Amino acid sequence: MQPSIESLRTKYDEAGQGHVFRFWDTLDDAGRRALAAQAEAIDLAELRRVHQSTRSLAAPGSRRLEPAAVETLPEYGGSAERRARAKRRGEDVLRAGRVAVMVVAGGQGTRLGFDGPKGLFPLGPVTGRTLFQLQAQKIRGARRRYGAAIPWYVMTSPATDAPTRAYFAGERWFGLPERDVFFFRQSMAPALDFEGRLLLETPSRIAESPNGHGGAFQALADSGALDDMARRGITTISYYQVDNPLIQLADPVFVGLHDEARAEMSAKVVRKIDPMEKVGVVARVGDRLGIVEYTEIDDEHRFQKDAAGQLVYWAGSIAIHVLEVEFARRIARDPERHLPYHASAKKIPCIAADGSPLRPAEPNGHKLERFLFDALPAAERVALLEVAREDEYAPVKNAEGGDSPATARCALDDVVRRWLDAARISAPADAWVEVDHARLDGEDDARAGTLRADDVGLVLAPRTK
Repeated sequence: MQPSIESLRTKYDEAGQGHVFRFWDTLDDAGRRALAAQAEAIDLAELRRVHQSTRSLAAPGSRRLEPAAVETLPEYGGSAERRARAKRRGEDVLRAGRVAVMVVAGGQGTRLGFDGPKGLFPLGPVTGRTLFQLQAQKIRGARRRYGAAIPWYVMTSPATDAPTRAYFAGERWFGLPERDVFFFRQSMAPALDFEGRLLLETPSRIAESPNGHGGAFQALADSGALDDMARRGITTISYYQVDNPLIQLADPVFVGLHDEARAEMSAKVVRKIDPMEKVGVVARVGDRLGIVEYTEIDDEHRFQKDAAGQLVYWAGSIAIHVLEVEFARRIARDPERHLPYHASAKKIPCIAADGSPLRPAEPNGHKLERFLFDALPAAERVALLEVAREDEYAPVKNAEGGDSPATARCALDDVVRRWLDAARISAPADAWVEVDHARLDGEDDARAGTLRADDVGLVLAPRTK
């Protein structure tokens, strides 16, 4: 039985959130029903606890850290032989059909000046292929290489779900079997002002945003995706975020290292460019491995250097993980325990007390997000693998400057040129280059046999000044 609107409003008044119903008398029946349903779904006691906990979570000096043990690149002392052994093991796991790939694609391209899901952003230096198209090519290449299905699990948000599904259908799932593409949707979390009060998006709607990539665990369980994986014999999930065009999907070295360690969750890292780079830091937090978000690490640890003058906390997380299916299921059963909410200061469109729309020029509140990497301390065993930034990490986050489409296209061009050199295929220096990643996606493919430009789908375009 639904509670009366009077009792609901009383509950909100007692929680200091009565302003949510400020415009109630002006709403039509549909608006009242929508607002009441949304308000009833929010746990106000939990919301208060979350607001209090997010403030203490980021308190400077609130956590003591120790450096994490990482399988470093050979040029930094790591073992090339161990990587080769891990690669062979990973290839066996992939051939056995035990691996799925999963992308979180709930974000919009707003910061890029793009109207639509970020996965639809055109990034190919020559063809303008979208992020999804480039990634689908990589999956087709991995399926060919290992002779396994390698299903693709795509997490959307309420804002990106319908256009993403329509795009995949219009592209005929990029040549992949429709049965091997599984869509599932993350949940939403309410937005708060800096005092912990709910913001209104409209007179009849509380402002909400996707609940972060950490929402993937519960979304995987609630959607039936984990059950689908179990039916397929999938034991291991290769996880990434949609905005990284250099992603090495189902990387056998990473999968093999994870499997060899009998790890439940593993992470790739790169060496931070500088102490202020906006990536989380992998470290030992207490007696567990974890990732400290860049907004939450204190300056003592952020700037600490060793005797050689190098950063002590150099291992920057690039949001590439391997997870065991059963580990994901365990986290999904108790997300409140393992996945605390984080408050990110954002510019949140809302309405003023008089109902007029506000488009703030500065952050005016917090979006609440769960981070997938917060599950790392719950893993009994973890593998950490350092990779070369120029090979695997070129995120598209900003319209201009660093981590932008321009820098990502240059990174794609550079890595493809290295593959072409390994395959002994020449390309003019004054042109953009692009290949079909289903046919050439790494130096292993490049060295697999005698290749010509047509074999790898090489296309060129003149560089403009």
